[in-house]
Amino acid sequence: MRLRRQGRFHGLVERQLDLFAADDADLLTEAAEAESGWNSASVENSEEAYGDYQLVADAIADRLLDIRESYSRSLDEDAASEYAAEFTRQATRRYRRYATLLADLEGD
Repeated sequence: MRLRRQGRFHGLVERQLDLFAADDADLLTEAAEAESGWNSASVENSEEAYGDYQLVADAIADRLLDIRESYSRSLDEDAASEYAAEFTRQATRRYRRYATLLADLEGD
């Protein structure tokens, strides 16, 4: 088994995502409920239910992006790139369905 070496921002990002989970627990719960509502919606209501889910999913993605970008701005260019990559990796692993925006913007 090959162990991955943890980068210098691993612990920081882990703590940031723990705080996000605690501070935005209501938003995460709302997303789970919206997804459940979408999955159980009738054909007639599925489009509206998906729209409700997508609004919450976008809010989570925006919040994750805000956390990443806010901290990145406090670092020099090389460190910011390393931090952003670590944040994106961990956020994607932890919140895959909400973190796609992070990966999409990784090159920006």
